[in-house]
Amino acid sequence: MKKLLVLFIILTIFLSGCGIYHLSNFALPDDTEFLALIQELDTPEKIGNYMIKNFTYQIHDFYTPDPYTLYLIKKGDCNDFATFGIFIANNHGYETYQIKISYINTFTSHIIVVYKENEYYTFSENQYYYPVNYNNFFDIVELNSYWTYLSSKYIWSKYVVYDYNMNIIEQVIK
Repeated sequence: MKKLLVLFIILTIFLSGCGIYHLSNFALPDDTEFLALIQELDTPEKIGNYMIKNFTYQIHDFYTPDPYTLYLIKKGDCNDFATFGIFIANNHGYETYQIKISYINTFTSHIIVVYKENEYYTFSENQYYYPVNYNNFFDIVELNSYWTYLSSKYIWSKYVVYDYNMNIIEQVIK
């Protein structure tokens, strides 16, 4: 029985999907190219375009690179892209959020980044920026989950919205 419990815990960790990186642990490096990039990527659209052109999707089990490490290795998953997006956008004064979406009948989760632009919310899913204006987080989760459902048959069961400082802003369970 103990072996089954240990196996279950290990499988849960492996299948848990994306986690969330806390940016309070990140120290800005003294790299002039990276610092210039931060200044250049002054809108969520530019951040998304940069990620599409320069980053490749690769799952990082047990490892979440900080924004600078992602910039160097150029490979990441949804959490890594969200962390990069909120870090850069926050440096330009954008109000940013991360939404962790959990799915029914699976241990996986997904993270997207949300930007407040003017009075509306826009979002990035992995490297892709969606400039559609939303009034609330629920509608973003519904749309994102609809696309996920079409491609992989996942239906969301819960989502948690975190602000830049990792405070929980909203939590919804279906």
